[in-house]
Amino acid sequence: MEPILQVKNLNYIYSIGTPFEHQALKDVSFCVHRGEFIGIIGHTGSGKSTLMQQLNGLLKPTSGSVILDGQDIWSDKKLTRQARFRVGLVFQYPEYQLFEETVYKDIAFGPGNMGLGREEIDRRVREAAGFVGLTDEQLLSSPFDLSGGQKRRVAIAGVIAMEPEVLILDEPTAGLDPAGRAEILGNIESYRKAKNATIMMVSHSMEDVARLTDRLMVMNGSQLAMDGTPGEVFTQAERLVEMGLNIPQVTQVFLRLRKMGLPVENVYTLEQAVEALKALKGGCAHA
Repeated sequence: MEPILQVKNLNYIYSIGTPFEHQALKDVSFCVHRGEFIGIIGHTGSGKSTLMQQLNGLLKPTSGSVILDGQDIWSDKKLTRQARFRVGLVFQYPEYQLFEETVYKDIAFGPGNMGLGREEIDRRVREAAGFVGLTDEQLLSSPFDLSGGQKRRVAIAGVIAMEPEVLILDEPTAGLDPAGRAEILGNIESYRKAKNATIMMVSHSMEDVARLTDRLMVMNGSQLAMDGTPGEVFTQAERLVEMGLNIPQVTQVFLRLRKMGLPVENVYTLEQAVEALKALKGGCAHA
């Protein structure tokens, strides 16, 4: 299967030729396929956000290339513009970017910029609103009258309405309570399944990426340090700790169980891991 997105030897340097020059990306290469759910983790300043902005043409590489469906997005201005619709990017705290007088108009802004007809825009707005759990009544409200979590859903719907083949989200659950986080993550998964879209999600929640993603990319020192399944990545606990990262609680317990020689093939959740450890220790265990 041909990848939908390829990154080849990508380098990006901020403020070239000034005292503030800084290389944010160093020789990053990877491929992305349709339908994948990819988590991106790394400490602050590792290059995650800069990488995300390269993928839809907001930043131009200093060198290297971003290839969408076999074409370099910077080889032609039309391709660069198309990439910004085909690869949707939701920034951290996107609710601060809402500006229209109604929720409907805010969600319709992106499709309108695509030059679509009124009926197609209406279809996309209502479908995107459905994905994120917004009602018809809320579509007529001012986005500024909504709760923080609802505003977040409006902002995500505005990107989903452009029906991107690749949806990139930078910390989509930051600042939300557990219920709000669960709703947003469920919305994202619903969109992926309905459209066979590729999801790339930057997150500091090791539990979320371990539970939801089928592939994990780790950025460290402006480079792609690790790329594999969550299981492959999180079992390299010492290396992750050296990078300033944690591993999920379930993985910590999983590793303890495996070190003790206990079979762990059927352990999938923290609760299952703790119960297995309790059984081994005679009923007393702490994750």
